[in-house]
Amino acid sequence: MHNRRALRPFTSLLARLPSQCEVCRAWPAQRVCDACVARFAPPTARCGGCALPMPKGVARCGECIKHPPPLDACLAACTYAWPWPDCIAQFKFRGEAGWAGPLATLLRSAPWVEPALEQCDLVLPMPLAPGRLGERGFNQAHELARRLAPTKTDATLLLRTRDTPAQSGLPRADRLRNLRGAFAVEPLRADGLQGRRVVLVDDVMTSGASLFAAAATVRLAGAAHITGVVLARTDPPR
Repeated sequence: MHNRRALRPFTSLLARLPSQCEVCRAWPAQRVCDACVARFAPPTARCGGCALPMPKGVARCGECIKHPPPLDACLAACTYAWPWPDCIAQFKFRGEAGWAGPLATLLRSAPWVEPALEQCDLVLPMPLAPGRLGERGFNQAHELARRLAPTKTDATLLLRTRDTPAQSGLPRADRLRNLRGAFAVEPLRADGLQGRRVVLVDDVMTSGASLFAAAATVRLAGAAHITGVVLARTDPPR
């Protein structure tokens, strides 16, 4: 314990030292430099319901008009394309939790994310099933959320009740079927969602099935307004 305390000033200094950009290798720079953020995560017009890229001036995609999702708004910082899959994989699968800060900064800088965080009452990270959490050692959505809004983040209100089969490659209907009953609100605290404005945070959004299932659970508990905030959105199917 004493050794940890003695190291705190040193580790704090290291966190402030310049480093090399992981994308372009510029030195000195942040972990991802401003030039790479501007190049690879430019502001993009997106559907307000599912965050897919849209032509400017179009508020909702046809799918969200026909089948409105249980989100009032959905925001994404970037498209899930190089260099972001590598950065997210280092963060998510290789235990490099230090990526949480730079990626949260990228997310916070996306259009409309800052107002959503300021106006909400609660920020809920998408939960992991206990087995998946044990494998990774941390919940990447929680790491992002607590850096976005530390005083509003609650990681114990929205629960993952069970793990689900791999979603990749499944049609949207099958993904939704997989996720039925996969989320729940902590029963003893469910009243805390009544009439609240909620932001749900996740790292990657593919079909939206997981985010929509979680949002539907939060809506049933009485949330008045729900915004989904994701780091990266996959391209639409071709």
